[in-house]
Amino acid sequence: MMTKRMKKKWIKTINLTIGTAGMIALVLVLVTFVANERFSELSNEPSNAYPLTEKVLSYQPLVEKELAKENKKEYTAVVLALMMQESGGRGDDPMQASESACGKIGCIDDPKESIKKGVSYFIDTLEAADGDLELALQSYNFGLGFINYANKQGEGYSLPLAIEFSQMKYQELKDTGIYSCLREEAKAYNACYGDIYYVDAVSKYFPKALEFTEKKVEVAQVSLARK
Repeated sequence: MMTKRMKKKWIKTINLTIGTAGMIALVLVLVTFVANERFSELSNEPSNAYPLTEKVLSYQPLVEKELAKENKKEYTAVVLALMMQESGGRGDDPMQASESACGKIGCIDDPKESIKKGVSYFIDTLEAADGDLELALQSYNFGLGFINYANKQGEGYSLPLAIEFSQMKYQELKDTGIYSCLREEAKAYNACYGDIYYVDAVSKYFPKALEFTEKKVEVAQVSLARK
């Protein structure tokens, strides 16, 4: 189990501006180790139990391109896993970014725009969460208000906190008729705002997403070695 001190050290490391291809490879390895360690704690399922669709994998270059604009390319596997949970790559809005982009569902009808807006919003949540990946992921689902709520509680991400926030928001908004429980198990908590198990759901796709990004890194390293 990684201590908070170790976690802060790794977060600081992965957000450094990288100047050379060799350093990029090193940071990718470090991020892989940290993220895989944490996500493996959340899921006991084998990676092949949650494969990525061909459609999601086809969007990998676009995801990398958008992340690279903010020097966050090391989060490619995380975003692919997130997309897998959101849509499996299906539809015109594979990142389901319409609501965060324009406040309503269905305003994005172009996958490229979806990935651009979705990656931008993921980075916003990551920065607002001060690098806490779990808090950022849950906030991608709940909205940035969850980060403010967690900060007021003096906590980082936790499932009990996610349940508490979902219960509170559902009580506020249930009369709108927009929200209903996505999971049967959430009904027991009356936590029907968003998906209280979102972090766990994304984490299950992460090992396979990481496998594909690691393969790409290996190919890049071989190409560099031949020059």
